[in-house]
Amino acid sequence: MDTGTEAENTMVAVPPGQVTLSDRRTQRSWHVEVAPFQLSAFPVTQSRYARVTGRRPSSARGDRLPVEGVSWWDAVQFCNALSQREGLTPAYRLDTTAETAEWDAFADGYRLPTEAEWEHACRAGTTGPRYGQLDEVAWHQGNSGGQIHPVGDKQPNAWGLYDMLGNVWDWCWDVYDAEVYGTYRVLRGGGWADEHWSCRASVRRRSHPTFRIDDVGFRIARSAPPHRP
Repeated sequence: MDTGTEAENTMVAVPPGQVTLSDRRTQRSWHVEVAPFQLSAFPVTQSRYARVTGRRPSSARGDRLPVEGVSWWDAVQFCNALSQREGLTPAYRLDTTAETAEWDAFADGYRLPTEAEWEHACRAGTTGPRYGQLDEVAWHQGNSGGQIHPVGDKQPNAWGLYDMLGNVWDWCWDVYDAEVYGTYRVLRGGGWADEHWSCRASVRRRSHPTFRIDDVGFRIARSAPPHRP
């Protein structure tokens, strides 16, 4: 797959739909209606992250590798910086000192997907644990050789989204479980070091928003702002 600058900037139109989220710990499931939105075809690469921020935080180095070693705060700050760079309204009002983040639903800028959006986009109309055969769509513990891989080298799902499973986990906007885990945020998708059971559309992981981990990256979303009353 050609993942030059133009390709890695590709945003895919995701149609509306409904998704059922579930949590193994609580044995709870809930339905979410998902509005149409756009999602990046690839995880944010190291080259794109460096162009926007001037930084290369990843432990493994390579322009086409997904950026990793980025916290949730790094990811939302990237979204705002990219929005400003492209003349869009930033989606987030951030106060890193107070550790507060507010999402402006009227903004047209870049943002992280919600976990409902992420799972709906990952499934791409499928209902099984994965959108294809594991080795054909994902880098995981069994085939990664113990390392991260360039984006776009596995098959995409039916909507043209690459690396939704495996390679790096994706940060999502949502708090995982505020009552039990406080500010911990949701991670989705599985990574290059994970066993096959983690690389499924429904699997949820959590991490503190300040933690930087070598199998965690992110991809970006955009939504058309609703009409103001």
